[in-house]
Amino acid sequence: MKKLYFVLVLALVAAMLLPACGPAPTSPAASPTEATASFTVGQVTDLGGIDDKSFNATAWKGVQDAINQLGVSGKYLESQQQSDYAKNIQQFLDEKTDLIITVGFLLGVDTATAAKANPDQKFAIVDYAYPDCYEGATEGKDCGSSTELPNVLGLTFATDQAAFLAGYAAAASTQSGKVATFGGINIPTVTIFMKGFEAGVKYYNQQKGANVEVLGWDTAKSDGSFTGNFESLDDGRAFAESFVQEGADIVMPVAGPVGLGSAAYCKENGTCKVVGVDTDWTVSASEYTDVVLTSVKKNMDVAVFDTIKAAQGGTFKGGTYVGTLANDGVGIAAVAGASSDLTSELDTIKAALVDGSLTVDGVLGQ
Repeated sequence: MKKLYFVLVLALVAAMLLPACGPAPTSPAASPTEATASFTVGQVTDLGGIDDKSFNATAWKGVQDAINQLGVSGKYLESQQQSDYAKNIQQFLDEKTDLIITVGFLLGVDTATAAKANPDQKFAIVDYAYPDCYEGATEGKDCGSSTELPNVLGLTFATDQAAFLAGYAAAASTQSGKVATFGGINIPTVTIFMKGFEAGVKYYNQQKGANVEVLGWDTAKSDGSFTGNFESLDDGRAFAESFVQEGADIVMPVAGPVGLGSAAYCKENGTCKVVGVDTDWTVSASEYTDVVLTSVKKNMDVAVFDTIKAAQGGTFKGGTYVGTLANDGVGIAAVAGASSDLTSELDTIKAALVDGSLTVDGVLGQ
């Protein structure tokens, strides 16, 4: 009897241990419907992680909305380094995923390479579009494709328009006469924010006879301050502190989670406010609401959702989508403490940017 009892105990322990010894999933399942949904969506993140409270997270919200509203199945694969891009895309290809969504400028070449090798596979890429080749570029290395790809929809955003509004609001709100911005990496999808921000400040100066200074970016030189990554909160703190020491009291970090380090510095020291990017930081990073002046919103979730809906419904087409102020693809969140005059001025500026009578390049003299 004792022997039988011992055998049963061993069997029970083994049964309990087996699941723990099994292979871990490469990414969490997005929904209990994943195994049964007939249309599958896979998202490949850029660096920074799915919970970056920025571009990866916002794009993923679009997938989640599609899971909840359209009944699709969705999951993501996180890229820890750039060499993961192609591997993650290939995993979704191997799984015969219906729509593959890649997120970020840095995935441009790998997405195009996979799309050309798999012309029947539907792709969408956030913050990129084709053709992307330039004079002297080697296709497949320096750029993705010299022609438009019929199976890839590029989801792009005129964030300079929204950043223009944020720059104007920052110039109207600064107490020190200096504002600042910095980026994660010097790539077009980052610098477009910085360029628009500078233009908004410059327009405020033109309209008000003011002399608010922008630190961290100079469009004329096409150069500015960059952390070199999208992950380090310590870098975000350090850059904010440095700008405050130079006299700035409002900082716009364009660096994904790095910017949360700037927000933490401002909250702890009470010396500055931040302008959030990609999402409304009073929602995505509500712990910093008290130091958020406004946020430049890039509504990637809406664009991703609409792309999934089109692909599921059979109306998907390659090409380029551009989110603008006119179609609510971009915008800004409410400006903290804005007077009725400032709110009215921002409404007027938005209308002028929409109808084209005011442009970022026009203000910057380009």
